[in-house]
Amino acid sequence: MAGSALDRVVVRSVEIAVRALWGFTPRVMEDVVADLGPWRAIGWMAAHMPRYQRTLQVLGPLRAHLACLAISLVNGCRYCAFGQAYALDLLHLRDRDALFPVDAQTLSTWIDLPPDELRARLHVVLEEAGLHAEVVWLDTVLDLATGAQAPIDGDEARVAHLVVMIGRLNRVGIAHEIAPDEAHDPVNKDAALRARHAELRA
Repeated sequence: MAGSALDRVVVRSVEIAVRALWGFTPRVMEDVVADLGPWRAIGWMAAHMPRYQRTLQVLGPLRAHLACLAISLVNGCRYCAFGQAYALDLLHLRDRDALFPVDAQTLSTWIDLPPDELRARLHVVLEEAGLHAEVVWLDTVLDLATGAQAPIDGDEARVAHLVVMIGRLNRVGIAHEIAPDEAHDPVNKDAALRARHAELRA
């Protein structure tokens, strides 16, 4: 690990905190600290992570990860798109006893699609998943992510925050060409669910 002793301490501290949440050490954390510097990285985590955790509770993990996936696809970050899509797939399997219609690997390759095609493909996936109410939600997220509209209520303000927070991670993931890792959610700690998911996908 490159950088100063302080960089290494901050990276390890952040990695330990996120590992406790998600059950693994995300590859992006070292590069976040390298790009922001140790003190700004600490400030960034303190400013964004508690609000992110609250958003997961208020919106529900499936809706929150759908928003983060859409934002990451709009921004062109395969690393974040995979982590969010994998989380979405695991949550869908856990809660609905069915795989999400499109796997995370495939979803993460949609980063270069024109906006209208991306919107159309995601609409089809949500309809196939039986998540009909989420189609309107997705449209709102995409409009907020692209700057086509401003937030008008509390839930949309939460998405606007995700646009900023996930946008930072997207920029780091793209700049460092980080390879996908695991699901960016506590559901990743469910080893039995991940094993069942892998078996079904195989």
